[in-house]
Amino acid sequence: MSDLPEAHTQRFATPNTADFLSPSSPSEVNLAQLQRRIRVALGQEPGDLLLANAQIVNVFTARIEQASIVIADGWIAGVGQEKWSAKAVVELGRRFVVPGLIDSHMHLESTLLLPSELARLVVPHGTTAIISDSHEIGNVLGVTGIDRLIEASSDLPLDVFFMASSCVPATAWEDAGAAIGVREIEELLVRPRVLGLAEVMDMPAVWNGASYMLEKILVAQRAGRVIDGHAPNVTGAPLQAYAAAGMRADHESATVEEARQKARLGILVQIRDGSIAHNLDTLLPLIRGGELGDRWTLVTDDILPDDLRRWGHLDNLLRRVMQAGVAPEIAIRQATWVPAQHYRLNDRGAVAPGYRADLVVVDDFNEFRVWQVYKNGQLVAQEGQYLGPQEVQRVTAENTVHLPPLDENAFRLRPQNATCPVIGVIPGQLLTRREHRSLHLQDGEWVFTPEQDVALIASIERHRASGKIGLGLVSGFGFRRHGALASSVAHDSHNVIVTGTNARDMLLAVQALAEVGGGFAVVSEGRLLQRLPLPFGGLLSLDRAETVCQQLNAVRQAAQSLGCPLPCPFGTLSFLALPVIPELKLTARGVFDVLRQEWIKL
Repeated sequence: MSDLPEAHTQRFATPNTADFLSPSSPSEVNLAQLQRRIRVALGQEPGDLLLANAQIVNVFTARIEQASIVIADGWIAGVGQEKWSAKAVVELGRRFVVPGLIDSHMHLESTLLLPSELARLVVPHGTTAIISDSHEIGNVLGVTGIDRLIEASSDLPLDVFFMASSCVPATAWEDAGAAIGVREIEELLVRPRVLGLAEVMDMPAVWNGASYMLEKILVAQRAGRVIDGHAPNVTGAPLQAYAAAGMRADHESATVEEARQKARLGILVQIRDGSIAHNLDTLLPLIRGGELGDRWTLVTDDILPDDLRRWGHLDNLLRRVMQAGVAPEIAIRQATWVPAQHYRLNDRGAVAPGYRADLVVVDDFNEFRVWQVYKNGQLVAQEGQYLGPQEVQRVTAENTVHLPPLDENAFRLRPQNATCPVIGVIPGQLLTRREHRSLHLQDGEWVFTPEQDVALIASIERHRASGKIGLGLVSGFGFRRHGALASSVAHDSHNVIVTGTNARDMLLAVQALAEVGGGFAVVSEGRLLQRLPLPFGGLLSLDRAETVCQQLNAVRQAAQSLGCPLPCPFGTLSFLALPVIPELKLTARGVFDVLRQEWIKL
C-alpha cells in the first residue's frame, strides 16, 4: 500500500464520448476556447479541473517539481504554484503526475481485439495513445481493412494513430490478399490519423534501389512525414545505406551493438518487449549507461491481450526500467515526450501549459502504480477500472478464409535426403536458426518421433484458394503426443499456418479454422481440443477482451497438453511465416532462407 496521504477526489460522472474527444491538432481549437484557456491561466476565471498538490515530471528539464495543474476545455492552462480555481478539484496528496504514455510501435491486430476492447485494457495502465502499423489487416483486406480499423478506433479515450503500410505484401514473393502501392499510400497519408510510412521491411529492395520501394519512401518524404524502419541484425554499411534512405526509427534491435549503431545514426531505437520478442533486458545496460542518449523509447510491437491483463502495458516496461536504476524522470520522458516529438504529435507528451490534458497519476515510481488516468481532462480510469465507453464497437467481418479442397496428402513430406534443413525456433525471439537434422523416414516419408522434437509445418494460401501449399520442418514445439496447432494469423500475408505431428490432425486443425472464418485451433488424435475464432480478417475477435483472454488461455493450455513448452505458441507459430526476419521462414511457396535470399528444396 502507498504511504501517501489519502487523496480527496471530486467525483466525476462516467464521461460521454464527446467529453474526451477533441481535435487531433491544436490548430482546430476555436478562438473562444483559446481565449478562455488564457483567462484561466491568468486566474481570471475558473478552469474545469484543478489537480492540486501534485509532483509533476517535467520532461523538458528532467526534474520532478511540486505543482498544481489547471485544465480548461481538455487542455492544460497552467502548471505551477499559482492560486487557480476550478469547477472540480482533485487533491492529489503529492502523488506524481506524468504525461499520458505513448506506444509508438505496435500492431493493433496482434492484440486480437477491436480498438474499443484494446482501450479497455490499456487505458487503465496509463496509455493514452498508440501508433499502429495495421499491415496485418492491410495484407488481408487492403486499404478497405485499414479504413475499417480507423473508423472503429474513433470516439475512444485512447488516441489510435496509424502508419501507412509500406510492405503489403512484405516481399515480392509472398501471397497476400491485397497490395498497397504508391497510390494507396498517397491515399492513406491524407487520413487525419495517419502519421507517416510504416516499417520498411523489404531491406534488400532499399539496398538494391528498387523503384517500387523507393517511390513509397519519396511519397512520405515529400509529404513531410516520418518513416519507420525494420532492420534486424543490420549494422555497418548496410545500416548506413538504410538510414541514408530516410529511415528514422527501428524496433528490431536484439543486440547491444546494433542498437548502439542505430542510435549513433540518429535512428530512434524503439526497445521492444511484447509477447513474443523480448529485447528490453538485453538493451538495459545501454539505457543505464546513457549510451543511447535520448534516441530510445519503449514499445510492445506485438502483444497479446492476456499479457496486457496480466502484466500491463508500457507501465510494466517503465517499472522494469526504473527498477533497473534508470531515473524516473528520464524513463518517463522517453515514453512520452520523445515519441510525441518524433511522430510530430506536438500537442502532447508534456505536463505543461498549452498541451493536451492527457495525464496519468501514479502512487509511486518504484511500482509505477497507476491511480488515475485523464484523457483530454476527463477521468477515464481510476484504480484499474476503465470508465470509458463500455460497448464493443462493430465492424463488417466477411469471411476471408478461402481454401482449396484439402485432404491428408497435402500434409505429407517426402524429403530428398534423410538430412535436411529445419527451421529452429529461438524462444523469446522472432529470429530463427537454420538447423540440419537427421530425419526419421518411413518408405521415404517423414514420420514424427517425439525424441527428435521435429514437426511438420505447412503454409496454405487462403486469400484466393490458389492451392499453393508450402511444406517444411520445424523444431522447438516439443510435441510429446500427436496433435496440431493451426492459425490464420501468420505474419505478414496471413495465410493459414499449421504445425503438427501427422497429416490427419493437421487437416482437421485447418478445417476447424475455416469453419469460423479464422483464428487459432488445437487438435489431438482426431479431436478438436480448443479453438479461438477470429472472424474479422482471420485476425481479430468480435468479443469482449475478457472472453478473448479466456479463449486464448484455453488454446494455450491445449497446446501445452501436447507437450509444447513455448509460453506463446501461437505467437511463435505466426512469425515463422515472416520472410523478412532471419534465418529460415516458411511461406505458401516453401521454405525461404532470408540471409541468402533463396528458396530451399527439402
